Amino acid sequence: MNNLYIELTYTQVAFAALLIIINGIISLLLRLDLERRLLIASIRSIVQLLLVGLVLHWVFTLNKWYIVILLMFLMAIIAGIAAVNRTERRYPGIWFSSIVSVWSSSWIITAIALFGIVNVEPWYKPQYAIPLLGMILGNSLTGISLGLNRFSEELYTNRNRVEAFLTLGATKWEAARIPVQNAIRTGMIPIINVMMVVGIVSLPGMMTGQLLAGVQPVEAVKYQIIILFLLASGTALGTLSSILLGYRFLFNEHHQFLYWKITDRQ
Repeated sequence: MNNLYIELTYTQVAFAALLIIINGIISLLLRLDLERRLLIASIRSIVQLLLVGLVLHWVFTLNKWYIVILLMFLMAIIAGIAAVNRTERRYPGIWFSSIVSVWSSSWIITAIALFGIVNVEPWYKPQYAIPLLGMILGNSLTGISLGLNRFSEELYTNRNRVEAFLTLGATKWEAARIPVQNAIRTGMIPIINVMMVVGIVSLPGMMTGQLLAGVQPVEAVKYQIIILFLLASGTALGTLSSILLGYRFLFNEHHQFLYWKITDRQ
């Protein structure tokens, strides 16, 4: 297979960026009022990606373990904060639940990948460690965000049912079990949907990137299979952890539902 990599010019990148005009036209025609948000999102995407490119170039050049660890730590913290920013209802402890869950689940799964599956030498090799963590963080973030949002919404809207269970002598777990199950299920649905159609409806980003870089298709497929299961595991662990921590914050040891702690984002 020809390993020719086509280097893109900034003109080609700018032309691709102009395709966002299609979104703007749709918004204008249907009066969706998304023009300003599309503009801001486009500018942020470009600026953020350019900054990331510069930072990664610096990190790859230095190739120091403590720099890689610091960057990975910052990525996890930002992901934990971003997950809460997408929720509509909040409660004391939700930030802690999100950050701890994102950080622990993504680092555990990334460590398994680096030490037990890919066997990277040295383990902090930035072109492996950072992309792997980034992909796991992105999916964990989505799962945790959806799970937390569903969990708080279910408890808020079904407060009477939860308290009825408690009044009838149910334990706090028995009263919260259905909202917990629904929240975890919601958080895991996106990655399950991706796994159901991968290779048939779409080619995942990592596999596509390797193919464009000239990697043999079978080798790209093997990497993508590994990534999919890493993403699924990270999402499951992160979602489970965040919901169970939220459950601990909203129910006390006397089996009381602390419903007044749940508030609107505003």
